Amino acid sequence: MKRLVLFFCLAVTLNLNMARAEEITIAAASDLHFAFNELIPEFEQATATQVKLSLGSSGNFFAQIQHGAPFDLYFSADISYPRTLEAAGLTVPGSLSRYAVGRIVLWSSHDSPLNVTEGLKTLRHPSVRTIAIANPKHAPYGRAAVAAMKYFNTYDEAKNRLVLGENVSQAAQFVESGAADLGIIALSLARAPALKDKGTYWEIPAEAHPPLEQGAVILRSSPHQEHAKRFLAFMQSPQGQAIMTRYGFVVPESR
Repeated sequence: MKRLVLFFCLAVTLNLNMARAEEITIAAASDLHFAFNELIPEFEQATATQVKLSLGSSGNFFAQIQHGAPFDLYFSADISYPRTLEAAGLTVPGSLSRYAVGRIVLWSSHDSPLNVTEGLKTLRHPSVRTIAIANPKHAPYGRAAVAAMKYFNTYDEAKNRLVLGENVSQAAQFVESGAADLGIIALSLARAPALKDKGTYWEIPAEAHPPLEQGAVILRSSPHQEHAKRFLAFMQSPQGQAIMTRYGFVVPESR
């Protein structure tokens, strides 16, 4: 009887270990939220590998990874973060991938009387009391928003009316909920189901801000590096790139 119980416990342990080995944990910039909501189920169906996704600002994830956060893959909205991790020896050699370039837009809801198609001069409208952007201290989309406002000479007038989201997804929530009158958010969020039928956007010209070059790496501490490689390869496949392009990302092959 004791041998039978021991065999049963061993079998359960082995099964649990196998299940864990088939799951990868991804830290991803929040501009990838809706694109990954489509991409991950297709990857899981194609490979039988499960994905646990954490969304947030690239800068916060960068700090967490430096302190040993247990992620397998890191997708940043600013490729300089994964490059720094690579230089510090915290990534799998050769895994750094420049997977996309992001875009920013000025967004307002259909309920707003503001006409965002007039561009960033809309920020000067006297009825604009609050403007939502991601926190530029740790969010690449926030830094791009500030650069664009400076490019169009509207930053000095707007800076005291900025409402800072923890990340670009939270900034989008502020303007979508009415907590802000306007928002400078990611094109990928403006095209997402949650926003695309609720508002209007104006795409800010790419030359108005430094390019939002996005990069991914597999972390050296990952116990699931082969599964992580498969996810990267799936994202760069025609199937994965079609999803990314649909959300407004510029992917390397489409340039």
